[in-house]
This record gives sequence, structure tokens and C-alpha cells, in this order.
Amino acid sequence: MILKPFLEANRIEAGCDEVGRGCLAGPVVAAAVILPGDYSNRWINDSKKLGKRQREELIEEIKVKALAWKISEASVAEIDKINILNASFLAMSRAVQGLKVQPEHLLIDGNRWKSTLEIPHTCVIKGDGKFASIAAASILAKVYRDKFMEKLAEEFPHYSWERNAGYPTKAHRSGIEEFGDCIWHRKSFKLLKKQIVLDF
Repeated sequence: MILKPFLEANRIEAGCDEVGRGCLAGPVVAAAVILPGDYSNRWINDSKKLGKRQREELIEEIKVKALAWKISEASVAEIDKINILNASFLAMSRAVQGLKVQPEHLLIDGNRWKSTLEIPHTCVIKGDGKFASIAAASILAKVYRDKFMEKLAEEFPHYSWERNAGYPTKAHRSGIEEFGDCIWHRKSFKLLKKQIVLDF
């Protein structure tokens, strides 16, 4: 199935998505992508529905064919300070601000959006499986974040981040239980199932 190229024709639309919201460690990463109105690629889809090799093959095409693209993040400290939802909005806002082409409209994956940006937007539930620009953003963000966590795993090998990218897998939680957490863990998250998180 080929995803929709736009919500409204003849308008500069930026698709926005984030990855890493449910992780116990690492930044939340977002991307914004503006594709040409006539762009079409049957393989572009929600990054979670694609294999690692497919995502990496699509990256270069997205970067070449896109009118503009940008990847940004919100740090672990920011996540712990303003919560993961607001940090996700912050990362997406930064990605939009970093685009070399000014979008006229934003297509946001999900059902909520909060930003100081004065750009009209449309929230699209499961948008990464409906619009090519949102799917492209999800692919850019996921490949970037997966590689980021793989690199961190070389320095912090106890948590299997090269395989789980910081998500709460059994191996990740076993690592925390045995070796404790590290500077890349989100202290506002429930790192262990038996842990109680206090909200100050």
C-alpha cells in the first residue's frame, strides 16, 4: 500500500514523528520531513513495520528526495524535568525549527500536539501508517536513535542497548538490577517493576 503524499495538495507540509517515548534510557528523538508533492515509494511505511535493513536502505533516499529534513532530540535531563510527553513535543518542535524550508502545515503523528510554533497543524492517529512524510520522519528518527543507543552500548554494555535500544526488555531490567542504573537512564521512569517512583 502506498501512503498518502499529502493532506492537502499544493501546500508545504512537514510530517513529524518521534521515537523512544517508552524507553527507560536515552533521549527521545524526533524528525520532521518535507517531501515533494509527487513523491511516491511503496516501501515507505511506519518504521516499526520495516526491518532494520529496509529502514537503512530508505534513509538515503529520504534524505536525497526530501525538500528538507531534520532530526532533533530532547535529553534525558529534559525528559526527567518536563516529562516524556512534553519532551517529545520539544524534540519535534526543534526538528521543525531546524528545517531549511519553512512548512505551511504540520502533520503530527498521534492525537496531541503542544508547541510555541505558530504553524497550523493536524494530528493524525497512527499517521506513520497513513502519510509518507510522517512515515519518513519515523524512519529517520528510529535509525538515528537505534545507532545512538548501539554506540552507547559500547560504553555501557550491561543493558543490551544494542539489541533493545533502551526499551524495558528482560535483559535491560536484569542489567539494571545487577549493575544499577547509569547517567543515561530516565530517573523519572519506573526502571524496575518493583520500584516505586515518587512524583515530587
